[in-house]
Amino acid sequence: MLLPETLRAMAESFGSQVAYSVVDGGSITFAEWDAQANRLARGLTALGTAPDDRIAVHVSPENALRWIVAYAAIHRAGAVAVPLNTRLAPAEVRRMLDHCGARGVVADGDLVNQDAELLTAGAGGSEPTFLVDASEEGARPRPASGAPEGSPAAPVAAPSARASARVPVVPWSRALDQSDAPIQVPRGDDDLADIIYTSGTTGSPKGVAVRHVNASMVPPGPPSWSGGSWLHASPLCTFAGLGFVYNPMKLGLRGIYQPKFDAGRWLEVVEEEHPVAVFLVPAMTHLLLAHPRFADADLTSVQICAIGSAPLAPFVIERMQEKMPDAMISNNYGMTEAGSVYCLTPKGEAVKRPGSVGQPAPPAEVRIVDEDGTELPVGEIGDVRLRIPGRPREYFGDPEATASTWVDGWLVTGDLGRVDADGYLYIVGRRKDVIIRGGNNVHAADVEHVIMSHPAVAEAAVVGAPHPVLGEDVVAFVVLRPGSDATPEELRRHCLESLADYKVPRQWHMVGSLPRNATGKVVKPELVGMLEGDLGQRDLGQQGRHQGRDQG
Repeated sequence: MLLPETLRAMAESFGSQVAYSVVDGGSITFAEWDAQANRLARGLTALGTAPDDRIAVHVSPENALRWIVAYAAIHRAGAVAVPLNTRLAPAEVRRMLDHCGARGVVADGDLVNQDAELLTAGAGGSEPTFLVDASEEGARPRPASGAPEGSPAAPVAAPSARASARVPVVPWSRALDQSDAPIQVPRGDDDLADIIYTSGTTGSPKGVAVRHVNASMVPPGPPSWSGGSWLHASPLCTFAGLGFVYNPMKLGLRGIYQPKFDAGRWLEVVEEEHPVAVFLVPAMTHLLLAHPRFADADLTSVQICAIGSAPLAPFVIERMQEKMPDAMISNNYGMTEAGSVYCLTPKGEAVKRPGSVGQPAPPAEVRIVDEDGTELPVGEIGDVRLRIPGRPREYFGDPEATASTWVDGWLVTGDLGRVDADGYLYIVGRRKDVIIRGGNNVHAADVEHVIMSHPAVAEAAVVGAPHPVLGEDVVAFVVLRPGSDATPEELRRHCLESLADYKVPRQWHMVGSLPRNATGKVVKPELVGMLEGDLGQRDLGQQGRHQGRDQG
């Protein structure tokens, strides 16, 4: 079943019901969403979109209603959606557009000019066709009552004043066809639906290829409507955020999206909207627990509180369970590469099994293996591998990375864990050199490459340090070239030119050398150990200047 088919079914059965709301940003019904997606899909086709073309969605979180319309329209036009993080630096966006061979982009705000220039410079050898400006006339899609008087019969691809000479910029209103009749360019379950980028910002980007058959954790079924809602605040460009486009409606629920997490406003929304389900990342739960209104807030409507993206301290689960006594609280485990392989914790088990991330949801399977791939007995720590038979994912255009990440149908997660006698999984660490900061994956090598591109830097090593709210923070150890000078603030500005702000270190340590083993490899555990000693106190003046700038 293709991704947007559930939307069509809901529009036919419950068209007048509100399907998706943006906190402080409007809402859209199933009928409006469905009709707008049909009109834009026809418009994309008229602009030259063909099956399998890659269309990037680079729309701000506050403009989420047009984001979800564009997402459904791209699939209905038979194309592949490529969600991009709006916090990425232009150089990162360029690499991803080139890697996927983007044929077009849907963007808004300041991103329109930027992306038009990036497409003009080339997109991986493909011939870019257009850029749709989703910022025109505000964030709310026009109601699906027909085209406005004087609209053209088909989209006009003439460049606007802001367009480059080569890539036309098409206003949103002119990209919408007059007809909202159903459209679905023929596709199959095994055809590509999305490409989700997870890393590779300075080297070769890694985009997870998502097919319609393995795109969703919730299987399709007959349309139903409960009147309840599911609240989340995950960026729509992520695996979690994409899941909340269609999964709530499959459960008969309205999706409620908070574009920028604010603990106080989140508590107000729960009291106003009474959602039956919420999704959080650990950093959000810490902010909620620290908020002065948490103790008195009424959260009793919540029946499911899923917390994912990183391990969570047991005391946090206990506090959340006390506040939501009737809810199923779980620290879920999943990853973009795993797709619909997911671990869930039944009601009450999270408190009884501190540290567990749950059991795999059938038909998903989990194995713990040693370095040779031999399965280990219950209770022993080893490498965590996941699979759903017949539904693997792969890296787009990167067979070598695919072969090393999926072995004999099993995903090599890079995580270390164990399984107890009842099949509950416990994550104890990671083999991958990845820092999970506030739910965002930061690959240390990417950050190190950017730091070392500064002319004053001889060497750099990046590690994660425990953080009470974000889970981990990004810390850089830097060795300067003899006779050179650079301050942490200068290096931070340098990084911001090439990296998203959440990837840029907030703690900087200037050192004379990096600890290495006999083979010359940097011993990062020693660097982490230094943070607990005197070295971690040496640059508090510089560190303090950075701490307040980036809390996301």
